[in-house]
Amino acid sequence: METKKAELAAAQKQTPLEELKRQCAAATEVRNFFAAVTRPPRGWVNIIAEVKKASPSAGVIKPDFDPIARAELYHTAGVEALSVLTDEKYFQGRLEHLAQIRAAVPLPLLRKDFIIDPYQVWEARAAGADAILLIAEILTDSALMDLLILAAELRLTALIEVHEMDALLRVRSMLGFPLRSYSLLGINNRNLNDFTVDLGTTLRLADWVEDRTILVAESGIKNATDVRRLAAAGVRSILVGETLMRSADPRGTITELKGLAQR
Repeated sequence: METKKAELAAAQKQTPLEELKRQCAAATEVRNFFAAVTRPPRGWVNIIAEVKKASPSAGVIKPDFDPIARAELYHTAGVEALSVLTDEKYFQGRLEHLAQIRAAVPLPLLRKDFIIDPYQVWEARAAGADAILLIAEILTDSALMDLLILAAELRLTALIEVHEMDALLRVRSMLGFPLRSYSLLGINNRNLNDFTVDLGTTLRLADWVEDRTILVAESGIKNATDVRRLAAAGVRSILVGETLMRSADPRGTITELKGLAQR
C-alpha cells in the first residue's frame, strides 16, 4: 500500500485528473463485464482469464510474456472476460496493457490492481478497463462506497474482493450499491497476509452469499475437480491466472475447467 501511494502521487503529477476526465469523455463505450460473467455459463462456470506475468507469491510465471497474444488465445478459447494486471512493481504489469488488449479482443476487461483512490478509477476508465477490483480488506467502508459510486457513474463493474468472514459481512449491504448490476463479489482463496491458498474459503463463505450469480471464486483453482466443487456450491464464475499462464495447453485447460471435455 505504501508503494501504491507513492505511485499514485507520481501519476497525479504526470497526468492531472482533469486530463484523465477528458480522456474518459472521449473513450469508447464500456463493455458490460457484469453481464459477461453472470450469464448462465456454457459448461460449469464462466471464466475470467488473467493476463499475468508474475506475482509476489509465485515470482515470474511467464518469462516470455506477450499480453496481447495471451489475450487473443484466451478469447479464441472461449473465456467470458479478462483480468489484466496493471501493478508494475509486484506483478510486472503495465497500465497500457489494457488499451493494447482492448484493441485486440472484444472481451470486457478487469483492471487488476490495488485501487485505493478515485484517481485510479478514472485512470482505469481512460486506459480501457470495463471493471475494477476493489479489495475490501484494504479499504474503509466510506472509501469503498465512494469508489463504488464513482465506478457506477463511469459505468464500470466493481469486483469487490474479500477473504475473511468479517470483510464479507461488512460488504454484503454494499452489493448492488448504488445501482444494481454494477457489482460482483469475489472471494479470494489466497490469504493476502501469508499467501496460503485454501479453496475451502469460497465454499465456507458462499453460504453467507444470498445471490450467488454475482459470486466469483479467485485463486488456487487448478483442475476440473476444483471447479466441480465450486459449481456445486453455486459459484457462477471463476478467475484463473497462474494455472492458465503455466499451462502447456491453455485451450485444453479452459475446456477442462469449463467441464466441456467430459461432454
